[in-house]
Amino acid sequence: MSRGPRPPRGNRDWGSQEEGASILHVDMDAFFASVELARRPHLRGKPVIVGGAERSVVLAATYEARAFGVHSAMPMQIARRMCPQAVVVPPDMSAYRDVSTAVMEILSEVTTLVEQVSVDEAFLDVSGARRRLGPPTTIAVRIRERVQAAHGITCSVGIASTKFVAKLASEHAKPDGMLLIPRAATVDFLRTLPVGALWGVGERTQTALARWGLRTVAELADSDVATIQRAVGNVAGARLHDLAWGRDPRPVSPGRIEKSVGAEVTFAADVEDLAVVQTQALALADRCAARLRADEMVGRTVSIKVRTSDFRTLTRSRTLPTPTDVGREIYLVARELLAGVDLGGLPVRLVGVRAEGLTPASSTARQLTLEDAIADTGIARRDAERAMDLVRGRFGSGSIQAASIGAVKDIQERVTRPSTTAKAKRDLS
Repeated sequence: MSRGPRPPRGNRDWGSQEEGASILHVDMDAFFASVELARRPHLRGKPVIVGGAERSVVLAATYEARAFGVHSAMPMQIARRMCPQAVVVPPDMSAYRDVSTAVMEILSEVTTLVEQVSVDEAFLDVSGARRRLGPPTTIAVRIRERVQAAHGITCSVGIASTKFVAKLASEHAKPDGMLLIPRAATVDFLRTLPVGALWGVGERTQTALARWGLRTVAELADSDVATIQRAVGNVAGARLHDLAWGRDPRPVSPGRIEKSVGAEVTFAADVEDLAVVQTQALALADRCAARLRADEMVGRTVSIKVRTSDFRTLTRSRTLPTPTDVGREIYLVARELLAGVDLGGLPVRLVGVRAEGLTPASSTARQLTLEDAIADTGIARRDAERAMDLVRGRFGSGSIQAASIGAVKDIQERVTRPSTTAKAKRDLS
């Protein structure tokens, strides 16, 4: 359930005018938790938290757990204190991806104009499906029924004339609801909201706007653009003024490309040895690269995230000369970035590695480095890692792991070093 600002409940009834409101925002309700409840029906009605060990964060929580203040991204230790009676279920990302794929297939049967924006939400433009399937509200009801019947989970649907307002509508419809905002009622609906409901308005922007007396969408809409721009900048100011008047010209764009892929881990105990952190970064870089290859993407920028024992989060990034999907190349950059982070003498609680600036591998020109051109090492590494992908696909993700640089050098030395043991065996024969 969204924790964003909401209008009063009484503002839900805007009539049934559907002309011009052909954009749907479909959002799974507490998605990870709902999938787990579908697999464990005996937990329905109980507070359930999806997450790892004590030092991890909450990935999802049922609405019964949210009633105690538990929400996603909250540290598990805090969540357990707030709701000690909650049942904690370890995440199963493979199961979530399977259900997500199946739900998106249901949506694609409604229209080809489906823009998936995350694992549990998507926009649809159903203007071309109205003659075949009926008005948007009928289509939304059908989608919700099919998802419920096929997977035992619920979704909320917002219907509006723009993507921005459709997303707001789905947030206000949660959980397990549907809300139509007719085109003619869009501005009236928006004027009931606090300014924090607008896309891109976080705490910092709210504070900046509040200094100019702008605390509601109505106040923002009634202000001149120049005033808003003085508060938050020219580009952001113009965009927020448009949103306050319901202007959002962005179409539903199928085939959305992921902007980044990443992985992170929270250590069971704070780690002081940087070598241990680097070893974990190797595994994370390997996971990122495997995801890139599976999605047939390459990344141009490598970023790291480090959280120290005092919960301070540090990030660093570097753009590569050539996009890559090779884990070792990602790791080498991540290792250098880690070495340059000033931890202030504190141990590390969490480390993450991410590949950003993604582009399709098939259409991205990748210039060979001098080392690659001479020895084909880059191509050989990519082929070797693809072979590792096949092994993991057959025997499981933990069946083979990338070796550290030191381990690789050690293996190379052992292979090239004359073997006295082999000679002894020949003599004995």
